[in-house]
Amino acid sequence: MTQQMKNGRSRLFVTAALLTTLGGTVQAEEPFNLDALIEAAKAEKPITVYDSTGKIVDMAQNFAAKYGLAAEGSKVKATAQLEMIIREARANNIQGDVSIISDAPAAMAQLIPQGFAESWLPSDLADKIPAEYQSPLTVVNSANVWAYNTELFDKCPVSNIWELTEPKWKGKVAMQDPLGKASYVDWFNQMASHGDDKVATAYKDFYGKDLETGGKSATAAWIKALAANAPLLTDADAAAAEAVGAPGQTEPFMGLMSSAKFRDNAEKGMKLGLCKDLKPWLGWLYPGVGLITKGTDSPNAAKLFIHYVMTEEGIAPQAADGKMSTNSDVKLPANEPSGIGSALDQVMPYSMATALEDWDAREDWQDFWRMNYQK
Repeated sequence: MTQQMKNGRSRLFVTAALLTTLGGTVQAEEPFNLDALIEAAKAEKPITVYDSTGKIVDMAQNFAAKYGLAAEGSKVKATAQLEMIIREARANNIQGDVSIISDAPAAMAQLIPQGFAESWLPSDLADKIPAEYQSPLTVVNSANVWAYNTELFDKCPVSNIWELTEPKWKGKVAMQDPLGKASYVDWFNQMASHGDDKVATAYKDFYGKDLETGGKSATAAWIKALAANAPLLTDADAAAAEAVGAPGQTEPFMGLMSSAKFRDNAEKGMKLGLCKDLKPWLGWLYPGVGLITKGTDSPNAAKLFIHYVMTEEGIAPQAADGKMSTNSDVKLPANEPSGIGSALDQVMPYSMATALEDWDAREDWQDFWRMNYQK
């Protein structure tokens, strides 16, 4: 099993550009002309943008105000986005024009190859976006991080992920259910594919001996042990954050959640702290892929929105939550609440190169979790 897991319609007005398809990403060969794109967008219908964060509402409003266009942002979970885009395309009734979907494997396995959506790379920004994030275009990388309660501890009470499998933390680890959150099982596969040696090293550092896996990966051994330690499974990051960071607690929880939840420290009085120096990683990244739906009545407005969110101004509402633009010129704000910007070297990156392998391995990892999870 482990080996399988591991291997597992409008005119375009932009300077009459010739379009080519590059691995699912459409890029203009002629010089980019933002003014021409804006004028073309103004002749089109309003657009709707899907994203799994509520910040998309502000982003669409800011975009509309900047360019004098009509745009609406709609918070839609990644799984629902996938279903909606496919259903709308098959019904020839496109409602969503742009999708920023936090499910890169699904985008690459279903949406793009089956012609439901396409990726578009703004050529004027291409030299600022690493090649691995260009096809399809990754708009942001978001971090899921391990957190603790700062009211109970001066620093993270755990220094190694293997500690979370010990009796001390039985029933005291809060996280989203991997059976309902595809990015979690993608994370499992990314660990097995790109960081298994680090998981094994962390085991040796903690237990003082080599991990004997019986032929299975170190990642699988850790996941099995974590699942068997009765973690508290939630259906959203908010519940995990509440379990960990609610003030006035006496029984500590550790938790895995989006860095965006750290804004609750100021807004709700939560006590969330980032587990810096946790070995081998304090968390992991997952990508948000920007797609334009095929058949949209507003292809130029959709492109303009993609261009906008690749700028510092456009992505600012998400950057405030610790979500990182793939545009190398765009940095996190200094007052971002989680502090993830100063600890990125401790975060496991996501490899887009093996996203399709993550897709193929999902069912295996889900079965593996289901088989080993104990309440």
